[in-house]
Amino acid sequence: MRAPRPESVSAASVADVRPAAIADVPEIHHLLEIYASQGNLLPRSMSELYRHLRDFFVIDIDGRLVGCGALEIFTENLGEVRSLVVADGYKNRGFGRMLVDRIVEEARIIGLKRIMALTYVPDFFQKLGFRTVAKETLPEKVWSVCVKCYKYNHCDEIAVLREIAETKHTA
Repeated sequence: MRAPRPESVSAASVADVRPAAIADVPEIHHLLEIYASQGNLLPRSMSELYRHLRDFFVIDIDGRLVGCGALEIFTENLGEVRSLVVADGYKNRGFGRMLVDRIVEEARIIGLKRIMALTYVPDFFQKLGFRTVAKETLPEKVWSVCVKCYKYNHCDEIAVLREIAETKHTA
């Protein structure tokens, strides 16, 4: 079955975001390579994607992967939205919001208190309840990941952070 034309698809017409599967890794890698080649995110190898597969969520429209995003956990209190991409032709239709909402919900379910992202589009995240913060306020990220990055001394990404409200569990 052929995937619908991008311009005819909106987030409201798509099933929920789902956890990534092994078969999704090549397409996730392809999407991330496109963004990495534009300098919009860091590249991730196929082996790294397989190792972190359980961190990823995807949007699949009739067999075509059109977006992905991951939740990386740093501490018992802090996680990060990583590798958030939506394929060209599917942007500005609510898919990025769907992915972030699902990642935040996963962070809430497992008990994280805060979730952050490093981004070139802080306005997008601000619409989703994030606020801009200094990178220095996120030592868990800076000292575990950023120090290994080739952009470390000249990072131009903006840090955003969202507090996660606890969900009351009833029996």
